[in-house]
Amino acid sequence: MADQRVHPTTSDPPPSSSSSDTSPKQSAEHPKPPNPPPSKPVPPPPATYVFQLPREQIFRYPPPENAKKFEALTRRKSRKSCCRRCCCFTFCLLLFLVIAAAVSAGVLYLVFRFKSPKYTVTNIAIEGMNLTSPAPISPGFNVTIRAENPNGKVGIYYLEDSAVTVFFNDVKFSDGVLPVFYQPKKNTTMIHVTPTGSNVVIGGAVRTALSNEQNQGTVPFVVRLKAPVKLKVGLAKTWKFTVKVKCDIVTNTLNENAKIVSTNCDYSVRLW
Repeated sequence: MADQRVHPTTSDPPPSSSSSDTSPKQSAEHPKPPNPPPSKPVPPPPATYVFQLPREQIFRYPPPENAKKFEALTRRKSRKSCCRRCCCFTFCLLLFLVIAAAVSAGVLYLVFRFKSPKYTVTNIAIEGMNLTSPAPISPGFNVTIRAENPNGKVGIYYLEDSAVTVFFNDVKFSDGVLPVFYQPKKNTTMIHVTPTGSNVVIGGAVRTALSNEQNQGTVPFVVRLKAPVKLKVGLAKTWKFTVKVKCDIVTNTLNENAKIVSTNCDYSVRLW
């Protein structure tokens, strides 16, 4: 009798129809998300170092490489500051002097009723004015100036380093000086000066003009006077200042017998 044995099958059972029908639908409706790219590694944070310095060292001590620049800049600033202070001090000093002079002049005028002196050329004589020869001339003038001090409480000191000059058409013919003297209050003084010239060269145009003016009897001259003076107020004296006088005169001839036809004098004062 043959031995009959039954061996069980090892193959898997076929999938059911339901599972095979639903899986494609699910895959079509819900696709799988793509795989994310691999992330880069994050580097660690850099190392941080903290230095603590005193505030005085930070603001007062520059680095060694900038020390020379810092010193030069500091010196430049100090020089500028010094120049500014000097200019400011000079300006203030000048302003103070101007104000003091103005106040002093105002006080003198109000207290003493200061009046301006008056000057007039009263006489003139001319020598050595030879116009017939082309050689240089040496003219001499004898001039009398009338100086009047109308003030009742102020005297005038006429000091050294004065000057008297005579011009014709801006050509200087002669020069001289005033005498040194004191003119008291309420006084009129006749001042005699003798300005002279030596080897004065005059051109042909000037000679012709002088000859024409002499023929007409109207020769114009300009007499300029510059005198340093001081005022005496009571027992006190003022500082030295300069009086300038300009007199336009006209004479009838160019010799010792010259007469003054007209005269007009103006004066100005320089306080320092």
